[in-house]
Amino acid sequence: MSLLTPEPGLLFWMLISFGITVFLLVKFGFPMILKSVEKRKNYIEESLLAARKAHEELAGIKETSEAILAQTRKEQADILKEAASRRETMIEKAQEEARMESEKLIASARQQIDAEREKSLRSIRDEAAVLSLIFAEKILREKLGTEQEQEKMIDRLFNELDMSKS
Repeated sequence: MSLLTPEPGLLFWMLISFGITVFLLVKFGFPMILKSVEKRKNYIEESLLAARKAHEELAGIKETSEAILAQTRKEQADILKEAASRRETMIEKAQEEARMESEKLIASARQQIDAEREKSLRSIRDEAAVLSLIFAEKILREKLGTEQEQEKMIDRLFNELDMSKS
């Protein structure tokens, strides 16, 4: 027996198994395959229709969004112009208020400086008077150590006062 030529019995059983396989495929396999292919075809067609519809809607939405975007840009430009003018008026108002406030502060500071200067001068004068009295007292105590010298001094001062009044 040769390897290339099969025996008739083997050939018979191969034909029977092939026939059964073809029968089963025709009876059960092909309808299921055709059914799934048909489902797939319908799904693809529906998807294409949905894609076309979505594409058309997207084009409409794109036009609408471009119109809205143009309107928004116009409104934005108007708002920016208005904000700039408000900012300018607010800056001018704030500068004017700051100038007035600084003038008030300067005037108040000058008044405080003048008051402090007067207070300092009074304090210095008072201290100078106190120091003068202390020095005069010490000098007089040294010079007028005895009662006679003190009486002489008092008499002389009274005489000078009388002369200045006259």
